[in-house]
Amino acid sequence: MYELRGLNEECGLFGIWGHPEASELTYMALHSLQHRGQEGAGIVASGGDYLFGARGMGLLTEALTQTQLESLKPFSKSIGHVRYATTDSSALSNVQPFLFKSHIGDLGLAHNGNIVNALHIRRALEDEGAIFQTTSDSEVFAHLLRRAKGPTRKARIKTTLQQLKGAFAFVILHEDALTVALDDHGVRPLMLGQLDGAYCVASETCAFHAIGAEYIRDIEPGELITISDEGIDFDRYTEYENPNMCSMEYIYFARADSEFRGTSTYTIRKALGEELAKEMDIKADMVIGVPDSSLAAAKGFSDESGIPSEQGLLKNRYVGRTFIASGQEARERAVRMKLSPVRDIVEGKSVIVIDDSIVRGTTSKFIVKALKEAGAKEVHMGVSSPPLKNPCYYGIDVSTHAEIIASSKSTDEVRDEIGADSLTYLSVEKMHEVYKKYGSRGECDACFTGNYPIENIDGLLPQEKDAKTKGV
Repeated sequence: MYELRGLNEECGLFGIWGHPEASELTYMALHSLQHRGQEGAGIVASGGDYLFGARGMGLLTEALTQTQLESLKPFSKSIGHVRYATTDSSALSNVQPFLFKSHIGDLGLAHNGNIVNALHIRRALEDEGAIFQTTSDSEVFAHLLRRAKGPTRKARIKTTLQQLKGAFAFVILHEDALTVALDDHGVRPLMLGQLDGAYCVASETCAFHAIGAEYIRDIEPGELITISDEGIDFDRYTEYENPNMCSMEYIYFARADSEFRGTSTYTIRKALGEELAKEMDIKADMVIGVPDSSLAAAKGFSDESGIPSEQGLLKNRYVGRTFIASGQEARERAVRMKLSPVRDIVEGKSVIVIDDSIVRGTTSKFIVKALKEAGAKEVHMGVSSPPLKNPCYYGIDVSTHAEIIASSKSTDEVRDEIGADSLTYLSVEKMHEVYKKYGSRGECDACFTGNYPIENIDGLLPQEKDAKTKGV
């Protein structure tokens, strides 16, 4: 696909409490979550009486120096964050976790998602004299928490969370506790694990695999978990619950070995490919998956259709994701550097190319052209998700309708635009059948259907919000 990646809030989170190697484990976990954010990373750790943080721009290995990591070693509680940002919000000041200092105690905060009433709240706080240092939604949470009233910290956190609307997964670090919260729709993923008696949380279970932790369960929408030296406390900040897990987590974002409700995304993607094969009645010599996120769907398609699967496209693993390139020409060059066909395999053959989605069509167009230049007789495109037609307000980098090819073109028109001999998308109904089969309690499909589960109170996409707050 043309890389559909997150805005400044499509990120990776990790937190661990009570392990002597907390910061080192956090670093290892963040490395396994690097696919969720490549423009900045940071770690905040608790020393018992205070919090200490380190952060930087770029990949994890670039963002945190050996000296910084050594300084974090003594601490047994820490949280970490990797992020991907828009151009407007790509600055060190926006790299998380944030570290806030006050006379009542320190606060470390990391967030994944997009708060759809953040700008509304921010302006109200500014009118009351608040000064913001970043363009991030997360800072709104910190200001609200500082002003919240209540007999206990947990009560104040609940009051704060109840004021927020949108998609959010929070890990909150105080000197004496780690608090975890998920929005009442559960749009962004968050998991609970355990290692050597220490509890940990992560955006994906692949982070647990990396450090040898046990995956306990998915954290539920509206859940509030507090981890301290006294143990773990399970609570809720709201009784309302309407599960709407992001469909694109299953289709593309999550790593293939990560699990949702005990099932790997590889298995789910393979099942999506199987259903696509039932809906795509095309005869061909081979099936080719676009590496890497579409390989499982291609395997499922091949198994169901009986058409052999071949590795007709190779990926240069030393080229970063194409979404990082700014400007259309730069993106096209990046795609050309990243993917190349294998002439010996495709020459003279009719091929079915399986991809997980089409956003702008840049990558699909290049793949079709490259395969035909390599001698492919026919190139049929199969997409293991429905046509992506609508912007996302909950933290995914789908900017405007103008940048989404299927929002203004029919399937036949998209087919002609990318130069394929045919184009078939998976139906919305079959997509949901697969999710339900593997234990999903409900999914957000707004980018496909326009049925948004959460009202966008600010009326802005995340990057438009960044522009509104830039320079504050």
